[in-house]
Amino acid sequence: MSQVHEQYVEVAPGVRVWTERRGAPDAPALLLVMGAQASGLGWPEPLVEALAARHHVIRYDHRDTGRSDRPFDENPYAVTDLARDAIAVLDGLGVERAHLVGMSLGGMLCQLVLADHPERVLSATLMGTCALSETPYVRPDGVRVPVAELPGIAPEILEMWSRPVEDHGPEAELDRRVEHWRLLSGDQLPFDAPYFRELERGIIHHAGRHLESSAHALADSSGMVRTAELAANRVPVLVVSATAEPVFPVPHPQHIAQVVAGARLVEIPGMGHALPPAVLRPLGKAILEHAAGGAVESVPAGR
Repeated sequence: MSQVHEQYVEVAPGVRVWTERRGAPDAPALLLVMGAQASGLGWPEPLVEALAARHHVIRYDHRDTGRSDRPFDENPYAVTDLARDAIAVLDGLGVERAHLVGMSLGGMLCQLVLADHPERVLSATLMGTCALSETPYVRPDGVRVPVAELPGIAPEILEMWSRPVEDHGPEAELDRRVEHWRLLSGDQLPFDAPYFRELERGIIHHAGRHLESSAHALADSSGMVRTAELAANRVPVLVVSATAEPVFPVPHPQHIAQVVAGARLVEIPGMGHALPPAVLRPLGKAILEHAAGGAVESVPAGR
């Protein structure tokens, strides 16, 4: 395992976030940006280690997650502030430019950084997310589909998200999180419940608490559209198309690839809105090939 360095970075007055770095300090920086209400430890160790073989890898806890400060209840912030936090993390660690990898909300935050601070980005890899663009999706037959008519989140996930989270203790919370990952994983790969239970047990231990914050779900999500800026993008962008994705299903990845200038698409069959062991090798390979500027080949999960 590569050497790990932990550090707190101030991203706004009085607001600190936890960061972790590994890999050679003089290697190209690669910033991992997790999804809503998710700790940086949501990026699995094998993937982080694989990326650290060639990069100075940085992962961090968003505000109101993990070991970072939790200011939302007293000082609410917007989703766009979370994108500014990504830049503040780079600033705080003395990183001029980085490869970005974003999942779910993290993919949206990476798009905001691409649009607003392209000079800080070497490349970007986006997965499990949607385009911050109002440009319609063009189907293979040429029909233009308005963004509002693209497929939505799977009903069973929306139903789970609608339920209030009650505190029945750490083990019951682990049960809830594992069930959440089962739904997010889709139905094309066998679900590894023990893996996700251990992942979440580590996240709870890291945070020192077992209840998640709802801050990101409550944060102001206005002002995120970047249609013109993404259409003028000049940074290399890779979009991961996960065939079992239940939150932003096909054709959301294809839409992103259409509206972000120069973006390329890679398919990982079997992948859903999760990072189980079976997808880590093809995903890591795709990220590394893209960051190196080479051709990216679609690889089935489990290979």
